[in-house]
Amino acid sequence: MFKAFRILILLGILVTVAGTTLIGRWQAQSWKRPQVVTLYPINASGDAVTDLYLERLDAAAFAGLAPYFQQEAARYGVSLSEPMRIVLGGRVRVVPPAPPRDAGPLSAISWSLRMRWWAWRSTPPSSPVPDVKLFLMYHPPDFAGALPHSIGLEKGRLGLVHLFAMKSQQAQNEVVIAHEALHTFGASDKYDRATLAPVFPEGYAAPRQEPRYPQTAAELMAGRVPVREGELRVPAGLSETLVGPQTAAEIGWVK
Repeated sequence: MFKAFRILILLGILVTVAGTTLIGRWQAQSWKRPQVVTLYPINASGDAVTDLYLERLDAAAFAGLAPYFQQEAARYGVSLSEPMRIVLGGRVRVVPPAPPRDAGPLSAISWSLRMRWWAWRSTPPSSPVPDVKLFLMYHPPDFAGALPHSIGLEKGRLGLVHLFAMKSQQAQNEVVIAHEALHTFGASDKYDRATLAPVFPEGYAAPRQEPRYPQTAAELMAGRVPVREGELRVPAGLSETLVGPQTAAEIGWVK
């Protein structure tokens, strides 16, 4: 009897979570009001250089995000003057749980749940109430090697975004932030994970262009500009990216 009661409670929790996720997705993709995306800076390694950068960090470092989303949404007929409201939240002093090295689904689910619990406990109060929480993991300018992979979660509507603590990198940081933000609205990646090359045609900003190369911009969810076959470059900023039609459909800009 007790076992059946416990199973009933677990089923109730699962149904509630599933229902909340569906309602949240509908609200996120209806675009009836601005979606509040709050950014929470974190010193990923605790070094002094990054700490000094974060002490001086202000909203100007993210000034290109809201106009970019307004411009791109307007191309698809979204009438909101501010589809996304970008808010700089307070610094978070506790480092989030590291993503699993094991790529298996159980590890991913476990990490996602721990990440949501961590976010609930560690996020400082912010006004207006965020729809999306992006935790910006800043690394020092002399960070060795490639930055860890950034992650945006539609379930839970949060993201872990790895960035360089450099003023000269702020434009490219905005590209990474915008990419992960759209993941929380349901956008999928448009690149090959093994090669990082944009997938044709959905990962190309101008797939009908003749000749195909060089492309002059990147599809935001592909993240690279194809210069020629086998050669890619990172966009210098949001001005060298756009939201393609498949991504627009995934996030509800195209009905």
